[in-house]
Amino acid sequence: MREILFKKDDLLNLEFSLQREILRANMSNAYACTSLAGCNTRKYHGLFIAPQQKIDNENHVLLSYLDESIQAGNEEFHLAIHQYKDGVFYPKGHKYLESYSLKDLPVTTYRIGDIVLTKQMQIQERRDRLLIKYTYETADEDSKVGKRRTSVSKKESDNMHPSVVLKLNPLLAFRQVHKLSKRNDYADTSFTEVENGVAYQLYHDYTPLYLQFSKKVHYEHKPDWYYNFEYSKEKERGYDYLEDLFMPGTFTVELSYGESVYLACGIEEGNPFLLSRDFKREASNRFPINTMEDVLKRAARMFFCRKGTDIDVVAGFPWFGRWGRDTFISLPGLCYALDDMSLMLKVIDTMMKDFKDGLFPNIGYSSQAAYNSADAPLWFFRCLQQYAEFTDDRKKIWRKYSKTMKSIISTFEEGVSNIRMDSNYLLFQGQDGKALTWMDAVIDGNPVTQRKGYAVEINALWYNAVMFTKELAEENCDDAFSTHWDDFAKSFPSAFKETFWDKERGYLADCVYNNEKDFSVRPNMIFVAALPYSPLALKIRQLIVEKVKSELLTPRGLCTLSPKDVKYHGHYYGNQAQRDRAYHNGTVWPWLLGAYCEAYLRVYGAVGLSHVEELYKGFEDILTDYCVGSIAEVYDADPPFKAGGSISQAWSVAEVMRIKYLIDKYQTDDNKEGGSK
Repeated sequence: MREILFKKDDLLNLEFSLQREILRANMSNAYACTSLAGCNTRKYHGLFIAPQQKIDNENHVLLSYLDESIQAGNEEFHLAIHQYKDGVFYPKGHKYLESYSLKDLPVTTYRIGDIVLTKQMQIQERRDRLLIKYTYETADEDSKVGKRRTSVSKKESDNMHPSVVLKLNPLLAFRQVHKLSKRNDYADTSFTEVENGVAYQLYHDYTPLYLQFSKKVHYEHKPDWYYNFEYSKEKERGYDYLEDLFMPGTFTVELSYGESVYLACGIEEGNPFLLSRDFKREASNRFPINTMEDVLKRAARMFFCRKGTDIDVVAGFPWFGRWGRDTFISLPGLCYALDDMSLMLKVIDTMMKDFKDGLFPNIGYSSQAAYNSADAPLWFFRCLQQYAEFTDDRKKIWRKYSKTMKSIISTFEEGVSNIRMDSNYLLFQGQDGKALTWMDAVIDGNPVTQRKGYAVEINALWYNAVMFTKELAEENCDDAFSTHWDDFAKSFPSAFKETFWDKERGYLADCVYNNEKDFSVRPNMIFVAALPYSPLALKIRQLIVEKVKSELLTPRGLCTLSPKDVKYHGHYYGNQAQRDRAYHNGTVWPWLLGAYCEAYLRVYGAVGLSHVEELYKGFEDILTDYCVGSIAEVYDADPPFKAGGSISQAWSVAEVMRIKYLIDKYQTDDNKEGGSK
């Protein structure tokens, strides 16, 4: 994968280009997102979306779109494309699209006869500002001629390539990403002049939006509303899908052949005369794409969000915020991708600020945090366990986090928020009206897959957490803790096997409540075979792996329910209730593939590498689908495994990268063994 490239035929085909989305985000969670065709198909799409601290610290769409046009002579060519009510497209500027490529920076190329306009965009990493570079070039044939005529005068060059006029009409929303803008009489339709540009502030408490150019431009203020933009993806998902946007005026700038003009869109005023320098400096921090790993590394970087000294992981774009469970699952793979293990501890330390009564929040912060997750604290242990594997710095883990680790285990032993260790040492969880495991979809107040009782992966994580902590305690001479859990270490495996294992079926129950065992074939059992500390013997773990492989494995991840089950849903589509019914009843999740590959390699060793490598390499084919350069939240369980949910999901990217880590690890171990024979 030397670069990502889409040619004219792909871009002209709206059935193709509207189904693919492009995303760029920075470390404060500001982002730009739209379809490959350039037409916004979601309310979450926009050219500049940034957090608004004075309102709710959530993301808000400030600049929805820039309508671009080129005037050459007496003709004007509109490059924009919008979908209006009832599926009407106007204008149809995608017909001028020549290519979209991503090597260092994304480059969109428009061609109108012999005129070529390229557009490069990047979000600044440490400043909430979008930088756009427009360059007037010529078609390839003329470029070759130009190279031969090195001695032509400027006058001759101007005659050969007369200047063009670039016109830009901003479309403003100034609204929270989950909402829609409607025409109103209270929006402030005025503007403020700033150096080489203007600023808008439609509503009180919003930061102004500054649009500044690298050269003097003409601005004509002619405020107006544009009505009934239709967002087809929201319509498909059963949400409100029509929006009105405010168009304040038109920017006009003349471009000579070979000239570039830079535009900055941000929430603070900058120096427009430094835009060329700022663009080049920002571009120098981008690395070129040469491999699939390079693409995933770029995707991984966008999930980290810095707020002051705190760093969080965004669970997924474009609508998720921080989730505790997702954070701890994602961190190892994301940090491995970026080769920066210090980030792992910085994020964990941020999560620690909301640690309360032995629990980490599922969602939210401070007083708004919801602690309705039984497994988020258990994934905290697994995260630390992998940090130890990556760095071999086990003493730091014990020094920084032993108090928290022991607090969680003690709290679960005594019981908290409907989570408790029973006399058989198994962990019970469950609360009416809520789902405390990762299968947490709820419809009208009723969990779709509540899984109350002894959930199989919760208990696998529980055993792994206690045993890992006991291991560190012994290394650090904490005899009191280690001795206290000796009986647990001896008794848990037999209690687990007796509770979950069925020899005749050859696999584990998914959940057990009041001695009623749910033997629905779900992927949760795979964690019993994947985790370093497993309560089951190798032969049983092998049977689990083969059961999952035969009934749940797809090229995109694991199905959440066997196709043989009457509750199975093969497609993830429809309104929210329809999607929630399918969410954990068949729908494929890529993040589960990390545990599957880990379990497979633990069971079969290096012999299983070819199978795992094939699964890993299969993801290269989808990096130009759905979200260009990233991996979706979910996929259909039935072929052709269509993507759905959030377009770029942290634990999807993270676990695919962790598969790469496992491949490298087992290849290295295999080579060492081979060399010693």
